Amino acid sequence: MGEGHGSLERFRMILQRDRIRAAARAQLFRGTTENRIVVFLNKQVAYAGHVSFCAPEGESPLGPIRLTIESSNPVGVIDWITGGYEPRVKR
Repeated sequence: MGEGHGSLERFRMILQRDRIRAAARAQLFRGTTENRIVVFLNKQVAYAGHVSFCAPEGESPLGPIRLTIESSNPVGVIDWITGGYEPRVKR
């Protein structure tokens, strides 16, 4: 449990390092309600230092990690975590 952007900094850095910001953005928006974001992470993958989103039940043998973020501005939090929307450029 933590407060403020600092508590999400490691999560943000992993998303950037693993280059899954667009996928994470979609998952975070999917889990957004009025003032809360709720997503589930695979526990085994998290232990290895990566992020993999999963369903609340059945996908993670050890059970998922429930990540709940409360904010008066969930869209702003998602933008900060994922670096905002950047259209993918084909190279």
